[in-house]
Amino acid sequence: MGSKFLTAGWRKLAMANYAVDASLLAPFVPAATELDTWNNRCFVSLVGFMFLDVRLKGIPVPFHRNFEEVNLRFYVRHKSAAGEWRRGVVFIKEIVPKPAISFVAKTVYKEKYETMPMDHRWLTGENELEVEYRWKKKSWHTFSVKAENRLQDILPGSMEEFITEHYWGYTKTGEKNTSEYPVEHPRWQVYPVNSFRIDVDFREIYGDAFHILNAGQPASVLLAEGSEIVVRSGNKIT
Repeated sequence: MGSKFLTAGWRKLAMANYAVDASLLAPFVPAATELDTWNNRCFVSLVGFMFLDVRLKGIPVPFHRNFEEVNLRFYVRHKSAAGEWRRGVVFIKEIVPKPAISFVAKTVYKEKYETMPMDHRWLTGENELEVEYRWKKKSWHTFSVKAENRLQDILPGSMEEFITEHYWGYTKTGEKNTSEYPVEHPRWQVYPVNSFRIDVDFREIYGDAFHILNAGQPASVLLAEGSEIVVRSGNKIT
């Protein structure tokens, strides 16, 4: 297992999960991995959350400790040399408001980061919680969720378990090369979602291939509380 590269808190993760045809994702699947499915369906997820108390190799970075992230991701698995299946995620794009974060992520992990103006809003009532993430390219894009203000466990075998229980990151670094890195966190709890709003131009943000999400409805939307996380240094696989 690699050394600790990044530690942080990932909090209030809003996740909209779209069922898509495997052909949409096939061009983005890294070498030595294959699409991971739930009930024989492939999913791509729009995810917004907060990075809190970010530290690189244990050292806090001034002015870069707390910030928003929104990403579009899908799910793969890889069979290791020891024969175990490792379930992970592949990012189509990750959006953050800090140029230095984008630079480090592109340099170290070869991830597809982009810097945009961003903000968020958390409103906590006695019975309801509202979480909203916004980011701007040509115009502002918004993803917000309203949920009951009570936590519940994720059920074994559920879609929520499939979406949240992937503990590896995979990045396509060439036609035959892939970067692999582990992400550690405990099993999360979720808030029961009452409603959501997605005002996003997927074509503008993620390219022509994902324009179909503009007219689609997510198969599920969840709001996870999150936890402390550890991202370890990775390695190359072929």
